[in-house]
Amino acid sequence: MENRAQLQKQLKTRHVTMITIGGIIGAGIFIGSGAVIHATGPAAILSYLLAGLLAMFVARMLGEMATANPNAGSFAEHVRSALGNWGGFATGWLYWYFWVIAIAAEAVGAASILNYWYPDIPVWVMSLGLIILLTVTNIFSVKSFGEIEFWFASIKVAAIISFLLLGTAYILGFWPDKDLSFANLTMHGGFAPHGIASIFQGIVPVMFAVIGTEIVTITAAESENPREAIGKAIKSVIWRIMLFYVGSIFIIICILPWNSEVIGSPYVSVLNILNIPFADQIMNVIVLTALLSALNSGLYISSRMMFGLAKRGDAPRIFLKLNKNGSPINSILFATVIGYLAVIAAYYSPDLVFRFLVNSSGSVVLFVYLLISISQLRNRARLEREQPELLQAKMWAYPYLTYFTIFSILAVLGLMAMSPEMLSQFITSLVSLAVVLIMYGIRRWRYPEVRPENVDQDFNAIKKFNIK
Repeated sequence: MENRAQLQKQLKTRHVTMITIGGIIGAGIFIGSGAVIHATGPAAILSYLLAGLLAMFVARMLGEMATANPNAGSFAEHVRSALGNWGGFATGWLYWYFWVIAIAAEAVGAASILNYWYPDIPVWVMSLGLIILLTVTNIFSVKSFGEIEFWFASIKVAAIISFLLLGTAYILGFWPDKDLSFANLTMHGGFAPHGIASIFQGIVPVMFAVIGTEIVTITAAESENPREAIGKAIKSVIWRIMLFYVGSIFIIICILPWNSEVIGSPYVSVLNILNIPFADQIMNVIVLTALLSALNSGLYISSRMMFGLAKRGDAPRIFLKLNKNGSPINSILFATVIGYLAVIAAYYSPDLVFRFLVNSSGSVVLFVYLLISISQLRNRARLEREQPELLQAKMWAYPYLTYFTIFSILAVLGLMAMSPEMLSQFITSLVSLAVVLIMYGIRRWRYPEVRPENVDQDFNAIKKFNIK
C-alpha cells in the first residue's frame, strides 16, 4: 500500500518551469483584457501592474515555503503546517473545486472555438471529447502530461513574445508609415477617464487572470529535482508576469484607443492594425491552445490535490490508487466525471446550474491565497527560530509585504462584495467556503485528527481510518 501511494518523479526542471509559466498565461489574458481596458481606460495598466505584484508576492511566499520543504506535496501542506489540519483541508478542497469546475469551463470554451471550424458538431459533444482526450494523456503518465503541457505553454509564450516585439516596433516607429507615439495613453478623456477608483475595481477581474503561480508546489512532488525546479520556476514566474501581462496591455493601449469599438477583441484588433494576415484565425488557434492547456493542467492539478487529500485522510482512500505508470487514476477519473457533469449542466442549464458552479468557484482562489499568505507569516517565524538554514528564497521585506498582500486580498474581496456585477460570485463563493468548513467539522467529528508534520510519516496512521 505504501509503495502504491508514491507518485513518480518524472517531471524535469524544464517541464516544471513551463507548466508554471503556462499556468499564468491563461485564456483570460487574450479574452478578458478588453473588458478591463474598456472599464478602466489606459489606467488598466496600473490594474494589471497591481494584480501582477500581488501574484508575484504570493509566488515568492510559496517559493520560500516550498524550497524550505520541497517534499511537502503541495501548498495545502504548507498551510496545514502553519494553521493546522483545518487549513490544509479547506485549502485542498477549495482548490480542487476551483479546478474541476475550470475543467468544464475550459472544455466548453475550447469547443466553442472548434465549433467555428466545425459547425455541424455540437459544442457539448466536442467538450466531452476534449476532456476524454486529455484525460487519456494524464492517465498514461505524468511525463506525457509534462511534455504536452510544455509544448502548449511554449506556443503561448511564443505568441506573447511575438506580440510584444511587433507591438514595440510599431509604437517606436519602426513600422512602415508610422512615427513614435504614446498619444493613446492620455487622449480620449485622460489616463484614468473613469476615475482612480476604477483602477482598483479593475484589479478584481485581473486577479483571476494571473492565478497559477501556486502550481509549482504541486508539480514539485513529481519533479526529479524539486528544490532546483521550484527555485527556477518561481524566479521565471516573477519577471514574466510583468513582461507578459503588463507589457502586452501597455502595447494594446498605446496602439488601440481604450474606447475603440473593437477593444472587445484587443489582440485581434492590434494584429489587424499591424496588417498581420489571418489575424482572427491566428488568435483563435492561440486561444484554443490556452484553453486546452488550462484543461490539461486542471485535470493534473485537481487529481494531485485529491491524491494529497486522500493521503491525509481528508478524502476517501480509493483516490490513493496509482496505475502502473504512477498516475493517480481514480483521482483523475473522478475529476473527469465532475467535468462531464458540469459540461452537461452547461448544455441543459447554462443560466442556473452551470452559472452557479462557475460563480461559486470564482473567488475561492482568493481565499486560498489569503490562507497561503497567513501561513507564510507563521512558517517563516518558525523557520527563523528553528531552521534558518532552510530559508533559501526569502520573501522580500518580510513581514511588511506579507501584511500588504493579506490586506490587498481582503480589499479585493471587499470590492467584490460592493460590486453589483460580482456580488453574486462573492456570495456563492462564501457558500463554497462554508460547505468546505462544514465538511471539515464532519470529518473531525467522525475521524481522529491526522498530525500535520509529514505526509509520508503519517500515511501508516491514515490507513487505519479506512474512510469510506
